[in-house]
Amino acid sequence: MHDATTIRRATIDDADTVSSLGARTFTETFAHLYPTEDLETFLAYAYGLERTRNDLAHPDKATWLLEDEDGEAIGYALAGPCDLPHDEVAPGDGELKRIYVLKSHQGGGRGSRLLETALDWLGPRRIWIGVWSENYGAQRLYGRLGFEKVGEYHFPVGETRDLEFILRRG
Repeated sequence: MHDATTIRRATIDDADTVSSLGARTFTETFAHLYPTEDLETFLAYAYGLERTRNDLAHPDKATWLLEDEDGEAIGYALAGPCDLPHDEVAPGDGELKRIYVLKSHQGGGRGSRLLETALDWLGPRRIWIGVWSENYGAQRLYGRLGFEKVGEYHFPVGETRDLEFILRRG
Protein backbone atom coordinates (compact mmCIF):
# COMPACT_ATOMS: atom_id res chain seq x y z
CA MET A 1 0.00 0.00 0.00
CA HIS A 2 1.38 3.36 -1.04
CA ASP A 3 0.90 6.18 1.43
CA ALA A 4 -0.10 9.24 -0.58
CA THR A 5 0.30 11.69 2.30
CA THR A 6 2.69 14.59 1.95
CA ILE A 7 4.53 16.73 4.46
CA ARG A 8 5.11 20.41 3.86
CA ARG A 9 6.35 23.34 5.87
CA ALA A 10 3.42 25.45 7.06
CA THR A 11 3.30 29.18 6.37
CA ILE A 12 1.44 32.06 8.01
CA ASP A 13 -1.40 31.40 5.53
CA ASP A 14 -1.92 28.02 7.24
CA ALA A 15 -2.65 29.57 10.66
CA ASP A 16 -6.37 28.72 10.63
CA THR A 17 -5.64 25.13 9.61
CA VAL A 18 -2.88 24.61 12.18
CA SER A 19 -4.93 26.23 14.94
CA SER A 20 -8.05 24.13 14.33
CA LEU A 21 -6.06 20.94 13.72
CA GLY A 22 -4.14 21.48 16.97
CA ALA A 23 -7.33 21.91 18.97
CA ARG A 24 -8.95 18.93 17.24
CA THR A 25 -6.05 16.51 17.73
CA PHE A 26 -5.49 17.56 21.35
CA THR A 27 -9.22 17.13 22.05
CA GLU A 28 -9.31 13.74 20.31
CA THR A 29 -6.33 12.51 22.28
CA PHE A 30 -6.79 14.03 25.72
CA ALA A 31 -10.29 15.54 26.22
CA HIS A 32 -11.42 12.63 28.41
CA LEU A 33 -8.82 13.64 31.01
CA TYR A 34 -10.14 17.12 31.79
CA PRO A 35 -13.21 18.96 33.00
CA THR A 36 -14.79 20.80 30.05
CA GLU A 37 -13.92 24.23 31.44
CA ASP A 38 -10.23 23.34 31.85
CA LEU A 39 -10.10 21.92 28.33
CA GLU A 40 -11.75 24.98 26.78
CA THR A 41 -9.47 27.38 28.68
CA PHE A 42 -6.40 25.46 27.53
CA LEU A 43 -7.49 25.13 23.88
CA ALA A 44 -8.17 28.85 23.62
CA TYR A 45 -4.69 29.59 24.98
CA ALA A 46 -2.60 26.84 23.37
CA TYR A 47 -4.26 26.68 19.96
CA GLY A 48 -5.62 30.19 19.60
CA LEU A 49 -5.14 31.86 16.22
CA GLU A 50 -2.87 34.61 17.51
CA ARG A 51 -0.50 32.18 19.22
CA THR A 52 -0.47 29.98 16.12
CA ARG A 53 0.32 32.97 13.89
CA ASN A 54 3.16 33.95 16.24
CA ASP A 55 4.60 30.42 16.07
CA LEU A 56 4.37 30.38 12.27
CA ALA A 57 6.01 33.81 11.97
CA HIS A 58 8.79 33.03 14.48
CA PRO A 59 12.15 32.75 12.66
CA ASP A 60 13.44 30.02 15.02
CA LYS A 61 10.34 27.80 14.93
CA ALA A 62 9.02 25.51 12.23
CA THR A 63 5.67 23.81 11.71
CA TRP A 64 4.93 21.05 9.22
CA LEU A 65 1.57 19.84 7.98
CA LEU A 66 0.86 16.24 7.11
CA GLU A 67 -1.72 16.22 4.33
CA ASP A 68 -3.71 13.40 2.77
CA GLU A 69 -3.99 12.82 -0.97
CA ASP A 70 -6.78 15.43 -1.15
CA GLY A 71 -4.65 18.11 0.54
CA GLU A 72 -6.56 17.85 3.84
CA ALA A 73 -4.37 18.48 6.90
CA ILE A 74 -4.40 15.33 9.06
CA GLY A 75 -1.42 15.97 11.33
CA TYR A 76 1.29 18.43 12.20
CA ALA A 77 4.52 18.97 14.09
CA LEU A 78 6.02 22.05 15.72
CA ALA A 79 9.69 22.47 16.67
CA GLY A 80 11.83 25.32 17.91
CA PRO A 81 13.98 26.57 20.77
CA CYS A 82 13.60 24.62 24.02
CA ASP A 83 11.58 26.26 26.73
CA LEU A 84 11.02 23.26 28.99
CA PRO A 85 11.56 23.93 32.72
CA HIS A 86 14.87 22.12 33.21
CA ASP A 87 18.10 23.55 34.67
CA GLU A 88 20.27 22.08 31.91
CA VAL A 89 18.42 23.66 28.96
CA ALA A 90 20.99 25.78 27.14
CA PRO A 91 20.69 28.46 24.44
CA GLY A 92 20.67 26.73 21.07
CA ASP A 93 18.94 23.58 22.36
CA GLY A 94 15.96 22.47 20.30
CA GLU A 95 12.60 21.08 21.31
CA LEU A 96 10.02 18.95 19.58
CA LYS A 97 7.04 20.89 20.91
CA ARG A 98 4.09 19.13 19.29
CA ILE A 99 3.43 16.18 17.07
CA TYR A 100 -0.13 15.07 16.43
CA VAL A 101 -1.93 12.97 13.84
CA LEU A 102 -5.71 12.59 13.73
CA LYS A 103 -6.75 9.22 15.15
CA SER A 104 -8.38 8.18 11.88
CA HIS A 105 -5.02 8.55 10.11
CA GLN A 106 -2.68 7.02 12.70
CA GLY A 107 -0.63 3.99 11.75
CA GLY A 108 1.27 3.35 8.57
CA GLY A 109 4.30 5.33 9.70
CA ARG A 110 2.81 8.78 9.05
CA GLY A 111 3.59 10.11 12.53
CA SER A 112 7.12 8.70 12.29
CA ARG A 113 7.68 10.54 8.99
CA LEU A 114 6.46 13.75 10.58
CA LEU A 115 8.73 13.16 13.58
CA GLU A 116 11.75 12.50 11.32
CA THR A 117 11.06 15.71 9.42
CA ALA A 118 11.06 17.75 12.64
CA LEU A 119 14.15 16.01 14.05
CA ASP A 120 16.02 16.52 10.77
CA TRP A 121 15.19 20.23 10.89
CA LEU A 122 16.33 20.47 14.51
CA GLY A 123 19.64 18.97 13.39
CA PRO A 124 22.61 17.67 15.38
CA ARG A 125 22.03 19.62 18.57
CA ARG A 126 20.67 18.66 21.96
CA ILE A 127 16.94 18.04 21.59
CA TRP A 128 14.28 18.00 24.31
CA ILE A 129 10.74 16.62 24.36
CA GLY A 130 8.02 16.93 26.97
CA VAL A 131 5.71 13.90 27.03
CA TRP A 132 2.70 13.08 29.18
CA SER A 133 3.69 10.61 31.91
CA GLU A 134 0.98 8.15 30.82
CA ASN A 135 1.68 8.29 27.08
CA TYR A 136 3.61 5.03 27.12
CA GLY A 137 3.62 4.54 23.35
CA ALA A 138 5.29 7.90 22.75
CA GLN A 139 7.78 7.24 25.55
CA ARG A 140 8.77 3.91 23.95
CA LEU A 141 9.14 5.54 20.53
CA TYR A 142 11.30 8.37 21.86
CA GLY A 143 13.36 5.85 23.83
CA ARG A 144 14.10 3.94 20.61
CA LEU A 145 15.28 7.24 19.12
CA GLY A 146 17.79 7.76 21.92
CA PHE A 147 15.82 10.06 24.22
CA GLU A 148 16.20 9.57 27.94
CA LYS A 149 14.08 10.85 30.82
CA VAL A 150 15.97 13.63 32.63
CA GLY A 151 13.20 15.30 34.61
CA GLU A 152 9.52 15.96 35.10
CA TYR A 153 7.19 18.88 35.68
CA HIS A 154 3.51 19.68 35.98
CA PHE A 155 1.90 20.92 32.77
CA PRO A 156 -1.17 23.12 33.30
CA VAL A 157 -4.38 22.41 31.41
CA GLY A 158 -6.77 24.94 32.91
CA GLU A 159 -6.81 24.12 36.62
CA THR A 160 -5.61 20.55 36.01
CA ARG A 161 -1.89 19.78 36.37
CA ASP A 162 -0.53 16.86 34.31
CA LEU A 163 2.68 15.09 35.20
CA GLU A 164 4.95 15.45 32.18
CA PHE A 165 8.28 13.76 31.64
CA ILE A 166 11.18 15.73 30.19
CA LEU A 167 13.23 13.72 27.69
CA ARG A 168 16.56 14.66 26.15
CA ARG A 169 18.84 13.38 23.43
CA GLY A 170 22.38 14.55 22.88
